[in-house]
Amino acid sequence: MSPASVTTVAMEINRLHEEAKRSACASRQALQDSLVAAWQAGRMLVEERKRVFHTMGPGAWLHWLKANFRGTARTAQRYIRLAHCVSDAAFLQGMSLRQAYARLGIATEPKTPGKGRLRHTLPVHVVLANRLLRSLKRRPGQTGAEQGEAYRRDLRALFEKLRPWFECPPKASAALNFSAMERSHKP
Repeated sequence: MSPASVTTVAMEINRLHEEAKRSACASRQALQDSLVAAWQAGRMLVEERKRVFHTMGPGAWLHWLKANFRGTARTAQRYIRLAHCVSDAAFLQGMSLRQAYARLGIATEPKTPGKGRLRHTLPVHVVLANRLLRSLKRRPGQTGAEQGEAYRRDLRALFEKLRPWFECPPKASAALNFSAMERSHKP
């Protein structure tokens, strides 16, 4: 390679290096700008939700979102949580929106959503606990006896799943294999 071509290659490498540095800086700034915009939108959504609740009632909020917000209700909810969790956007300096959500414990969808339902199933005790919580929340029309019986029925299956954890001696419970327990205690 001739000295002139080496110089030209070196100049091109340095030009590309400078372009990469500028792009990285612009990218960091764009991430920060998106985070601040989401935080500000969240603060505005909080105020607007208060206004809508006060003037039209709580049932009107989702209708207002559908009519006026270009994002999803879930996105609005994340923006609102971001605004509630952080009093100053400077706290979020240097983070992407996804990083801020993760740090604050705000649930997000995966970057590439899969098709259909989840491929894995939840453990039986989690499904039963969720079913129990739903049943506790939605039985306002039942009498006390009906509701008590429904609670006992829902709690029985959960109790049977959890009983081996509480009946084992302390040393043995640490070595208990939960998947083996699930297989042996099918409802």
